[in-house]
Amino acid sequence: MKAKKNIFLNKKILIYGLGKTGISAFKFLKNKSNVFLFDDYKLNKINSNLKKRLINIKQIHILKFDKIILSPGIDINKCKLSKFLKKNLDKIYSDLDVFYAFFDNDCITITGTNGKSTTCKLMYDILSNHKFDVKLAGNIGNPILSEKKIKRKTIFIIEASSYQLEYSKIFRSKYAAILNLSPDHIERHKTFKRYIKAKFKLLKNQLKNHYAFVNRNDLWISKELASNKFNCNIIKVDNRIIKKFEKKIDNSNFLNETNKENLSFVLTISKKFKLNKNSIVQTVQNFKGLNYRQQIILKRRKLTIINDSKSTSFSSSIGILKAYSNILWLLGGINKKRDQFNLPKKYHSNIRAFIYGKNKKFFNQKLEKKINYQNFNNLKDALKKVLTIVKEEKSLDKTILFSPSAASFDSFKNFEERGNYFNKLIKKSLNGL
Repeated sequence: MKAKKNIFLNKKILIYGLGKTGISAFKFLKNKSNVFLFDDYKLNKINSNLKKRLINIKQIHILKFDKIILSPGIDINKCKLSKFLKKNLDKIYSDLDVFYAFFDNDCITITGTNGKSTTCKLMYDILSNHKFDVKLAGNIGNPILSEKKIKRKTIFIIEASSYQLEYSKIFRSKYAAILNLSPDHIERHKTFKRYIKAKFKLLKNQLKNHYAFVNRNDLWISKELASNKFNCNIIKVDNRIIKKFEKKIDNSNFLNETNKENLSFVLTISKKFKLNKNSIVQTVQNFKGLNYRQQIILKRRKLTIINDSKSTSFSSSIGILKAYSNILWLLGGINKKRDQFNLPKKYHSNIRAFIYGKNKKFFNQKLEKKINYQNFNNLKDALKKVLTIVKEEKSLDKTILFSPSAASFDSFKNFEERGNYFNKLIKKSLNGL
């Protein structure tokens, strides 16, 4: 533990946002500082310890805080304390900053637009199978401040979102990776440039003995590297690294470009830990993938069904749209601002699209004169049409791909609920297929 010059010890701290991250920060700091809590919404189920520390807006303007810990879900421009936060930008920190202030552990922090969770989990499995003491935290796993039994040799694999990095000031990671970049969360960051800046904070904060792994073939990453100076050792990752491994691996999770890219990063990072190649191959071979992330939920002789509910933008669907034949593509939801459909023309005739939800007009405009599409009120109706086509065209190999390329909040709480709903619809229909 770092004890000297810790900026979060014996301070007056406001924690804003009481989701999992905010509550974990409170539990971690409550005996180390004078901690107060605020949330935009009335909390019905809250324990007495939290309730005692809740304050109102009037009190916030009276109390003078040393630090403000902001939960990733809080948008400075769209919250009850917007003006207060903008006046106190220099006091705002993230849970990653708190972690860094108290612990010296080596971290592998992974960010990017697509593939973060899969890359983190695969890296975790490989290190675990090599008997490292390793923990999975951040967007995947638990909030980092809720982790227990931390030893000096514990390695943290952290999935970091642009929201977390945007608010971070002092967090550093010995190993950092930016997998890829495409326009995302523009409704929050306002511009793509600011989104990129948030991601590159990881590299900006690194030291000379730190390592940054970046996608060699990503245009936006290349531009940012060319226009900035970084102290860290920059390692450019290329998909070609997996060619030696592909012959040894028989795992359908690594047929598409996205997961090949994820694997390339894992293999490149693994070199720094001097890991056993045969053990890596075995781990990759056994990797089952994550729920709702390009997950094959049914595979028959003439039919493959894939649940990719995690897909929230066109860029997250592109890789898998290239990987399969005769695709019946289910998509729809709340589209990402300024999202672009950049699938090469040679794949267009291989796909039929079935668009559902309120924002059909946006998807129609993007697919117009590229891919044949039909519109439906909801996912259930769209899937019904897809299943009818499957029955009518029994002689042809087909892929039902549920990859929404959109956020789920128009009809579902999150992508997990959306993915679970799709699985239930498929399960009900299996007898007829």
